[in-house]
Amino acid sequence: MFLGTYAPKLDEKGRIILPAKFRDEFESGLVMTRGQERCVYVFPRREFESLNEKIRQAPVTSKQARDYLRVFLSGASDEVPDKQHRVTIPPLLRTYAGLQRDLTVIGAGNRAEIWDSTAWDAYLEANEASFAETAEEVIPGLF
Repeated sequence: MFLGTYAPKLDEKGRIILPAKFRDEFESGLVMTRGQERCVYVFPRREFESLNEKIRQAPVTSKQARDYLRVFLSGASDEVPDKQHRVTIPPLLRTYAGLQRDLTVIGAGNRAEIWDSTAWDAYLEANEASFAETAEEVIPGLF
């Protein structure tokens, strides 16, 4: 499970060093793709394969399913960390998420998310107030 918040830097070649707590999960490979709210989702390869199987079950006759599939998979990139635990974020995804030098990487359960730090701070500030109010609505029986 991916948990926590980390602040790596994007180097001049578009690479980040993966947080130490995430390295074992990503060691054999990972898939990056567009995430909601203009972040980059990072899945362990096996988790992405499982997710892809679920996506494939969506009816091809559903325009909404086709649209989601196209956006989600067209931005996907299969990557393998190097020996220094660095991974390159493809230019398409750096542009999509507006990634600059300062990044925030968060654990989001089955995936990590990479955010531009300014965008993450704005997102957190905008959503933190409603966090406590919506828990029961969004996830019934949570607390």
